[in-house]
Amino acid sequence: MTRTVSVAPGRLDRWLDGFGERHGAVRYDVTSTVVRLAAEDGSSAVVAVPFGPLVELSREGLVAHVLQARRLGVLLVRRGGYGAGVFAGGKLLDSKVGSRHVQGTTKAGGWSQQRYARRRDNQAREAFAAATEVAVRILAAAKLDVLVCGGDRRAVDTVLDDPRLKEVAGLVRPPFLGVPDPKQRVLEQAGADALAIRIELTQDTPTQ
Repeated sequence: MTRTVSVAPGRLDRWLDGFGERHGAVRYDVTSTVVRLAAEDGSSAVVAVPFGPLVELSREGLVAHVLQARRLGVLLVRRGGYGAGVFAGGKLLDSKVGSRHVQGTTKAGGWSQQRYARRRDNQAREAFAAATEVAVRILAAAKLDVLVCGGDRRAVDTVLDDPRLKEVAGLVRPPFLGVPDPKQRVLEQAGADALAIRIELTQDTPTQ
């Protein structure tokens, strides 16, 4: 049985201890991007190194790496809204969220459909332009260490294509977050989700 869990940076060391307590002696295989755990009972775990590469290739190095202080930017863009925030030490320092109305699709045909599509495209451009201005104001001068994005990939790419965000765009790292239309609480949760360590667990199931 395989499943994925998310662990906050401050809980990772204890989680690794608990994995050994539950499954027996653990062997570590550490690379700059992935840490693999193989337990005595056949269970395993794969830890994706966030914001790599990992320099000190050890369990201790992994724990120190995830606890490293970083100035994190979050950019969320969808047709129905946008949000940008700057986090440090898990705290939101600066942020802005907003929304613009973009019409949905229509089943109308002919000229009506074309007019509707043009109006919808214009609304989307206005929404993305507003998102870009917020990203520039919140993120461009924030001296970020890393940027995590979410929402709609094409919309995010449109925003980051602005020349004023060239340096910020170079800081983008996984994960890409799936989010609903950004509101303040969505942005705050995205900051926590961006820092979470993702671990794929495979538990050995004894045959009867």
